[in-house]
Amino acid sequence: MSNKLVFALIGAALSTAGCTTYGSVEQGRVIAFNKKSGQITLIRESTGGRTAKPAYDALPPISVKSPQDPDEMGPEPQAGKLMQVDLKNREMVIFDTAVNQMRTIHYTPLEERHNVAKGTGLPVIDKVKRTITIYWSAERTVVTFAASEDLLAMPADTWKVGDEVRYYFKDPAQALRMMNVSKTDLSKS
Repeated sequence: MSNKLVFALIGAALSTAGCTTYGSVEQGRVIAFNKKSGQITLIRESTGGRTAKPAYDALPPISVKSPQDPDEMGPEPQAGKLMQVDLKNREMVIFDTAVNQMRTIHYTPLEERHNVAKGTGLPVIDKVKRTITIYWSAERTVVTFAASEDLLAMPADTWKVGDEVRYYFKDPAQALRMMNVSKTDLSKS
């Protein structure tokens, strides 16, 4: 074999080695998780990490399968449809599955407790008192508000905050790696 042919083959091998396709990373808030099938449905983060507060409002919701290798998956995500709470303006945003859209709810607080470490046992939907009590983890606040019949009739997970997850993929329907941002303490790594 001539030197030219050897160098041509080596050059071709090296150039194709650098042509691997890189994957992408996406982040969102989990609104549904089927443990049996590994299917996760989430609302994507729309700001692309450009702001200090992520906005989970990119519709429509997307579904992705959890990684096939269990070692590439962090803690299982908790699903919830409470997307945002604005304590100052007394508004909350939920994902309403009945219409597959975000819904802004103006509320009147009956009670607010701040600096609450965990929202254990919440949400509480009290149909007798016609109130809903939620925990907004971003501000460590428990809020109880008066609720209309249609709000009281919604599923309990409407009033829970779903976990934030970040995942790496090449095929948008299949995560290769997934990290539960809400349940991962990066200070311990």
